[in-house]
Amino acid sequence: MRTLVISDLHLGNRTERDVLRRAEPRERLLDALEGIERLVLLGDVAELVTRHPERSMTVAEPVLRAIGERLGEGKEVLMVPGNHDWPLLGGWSADQGPGLGLDALVAPDASANLARIVSWLGPARVRVHYPGVWLDPDTYVTHGHYLDDLLVPHAPIGFRLSWRRHEDSTPADPWLYEQRHIERLHHISTRPPRRGPGALFSHVLNPLVPQMLRWARRSSLTAAGVDFQMRRMAAPALRTVLARLEVPAKRVIFAHVHRLGPMGRDGPRPWSDGHGPQLFNTGSWMYERLLLEGIRPPHPYWPGGAILLEPGSDPRPLNLLDGLSHEQLRGPRRLRSVT
Repeated sequence: MRTLVISDLHLGNRTERDVLRRAEPRERLLDALEGIERLVLLGDVAELVTRHPERSMTVAEPVLRAIGERLGEGKEVLMVPGNHDWPLLGGWSADQGPGLGLDALVAPDASANLARIVSWLGPARVRVHYPGVWLDPDTYVTHGHYLDDLLVPHAPIGFRLSWRRHEDSTPADPWLYEQRHIERLHHISTRPPRRGPGALFSHVLNPLVPQMLRWARRSSLTAAGVDFQMRRMAAPALRTVLARLEVPAKRVIFAHVHRLGPMGRDGPRPWSDGHGPQLFNTGSWMYERLLLEGIRPPHPYWPGGAILLEPGSDPRPLNLLDGLSHEQLRGPRRLRSVT
């Protein structure tokens, strides 16, 4: 089955970095659906961890309706929610308990917003799975936000300091990861304002340093720093999660870190370590000014990433928007931070 995997659309992002709200990127995606039998939306389809999720749903509706119409009857959409569209699950994940497993089928009416998205994607058939889904006996796909459990602070991307936690703190059951994810969301929503040196780094240096590099036309340095964190921290954290969960896959496609790969000049690490599964990442559909100003594609953080799976072939990373300019991609607002 010819399958296209995309993720991190972040429709309704408040800073308007979500490129599919604009005509040219949207048409490129719709054209790429020609001949696709199955589309996988691998999380963060809409920006719903926000004070105003309805605004995001308003932006998402015409995009998702266009995707469903272009696919048409007889085609399939698999949805796997991530951390930014996790509210689509409603109370479903909390009800699963230890029986959550690696590939659970979610009722399409688990929440009102999920039911709306499923209807918008019609007439294509829609199935929702969580925390991942098997595309074939060797290929497992998951958004990948469980890797945050091993990062301090809990952020897979961004211009910030991060380091690995002790591996003995890592649970070996999907439900335990889900509980920790729920705890992190609760902590983020209820924590008091930070003070002291940590607040200086988070609220002043973290936004200011990449902004200064952008003004100096050195966004490539910010991108290199983010990529260092992905390679040395986020990807190894995901491998630890997969090993602890005993995912018996030869290939794992994940999202979350917004870094398309492996690409042509990439070395084997972190995509393969000779022991665990081969890793692939879908990239994102976000235009990050602090990473991309002055950059020309192909670039691992250029928006429009996808993974194409065709019968008899290995998964193939590709970028559907390489031919578009900065002007066609970027939104009107100025950004303060990478994340």
